[in-house]
Amino acid sequence: MEAASRVMEITVISAEGLRVNSRKPVKKNAYVVVRTDSKNSEMTRVDTEGGSFSTWNQKLVMNLPAQARFVTVEVHCKGSSGDRVIGTARVPVSDFSGGLTPESYLHFLSYRLRDEKGERNGIVNLSVRMKVSVMAAPQQRMWPETVVGGGWDCSGVVVGVPVHSSYRTVQV
Repeated sequence: MEAASRVMEITVISAEGLRVNSRKPVKKNAYVVVRTDSKNSEMTRVDTEGGSFSTWNQKLVMNLPAQARFVTVEVHCKGSSGDRVIGTARVPVSDFSGGLTPESYLHFLSYRLRDEKGERNGIVNLSVRMKVSVMAAPQQRMWPETVVGGGWDCSGVVVGVPVHSSYRTVQV
């Protein structure tokens, strides 16, 4: 049975090359909003000093719905005329969940930000890890422990790659 949601740890590390209206560099007051769906969002603190090269290093723990295909990352800037979206990146969930890496693997990712016109407007740097629940963690090993020769534990998972050879077997 599949869970209704999973827990995701996303650390918003930094952004670089941020510009207002694709021209002027951001001077200060940048922050990030991360959305997993229309009802679930978290926000970083405001970086008052970084400007165009803002740094947050802030971990956000969020529920990720099972049906989610993307996580939206928006960089905003607080100004005298209100908040402005500097750029947005859509992060595919498949970039950090599933595949050949363990579910709790820490992924370091960088994405191009696009402004409301679709033009490039900086880069955001993130790290993402899916939290594995205690109930989902296996209580026992799948294979019995094996001792071979010098005492090596050979009970891990092995990924095999087929190798084709030009040797032929001859039956005698």
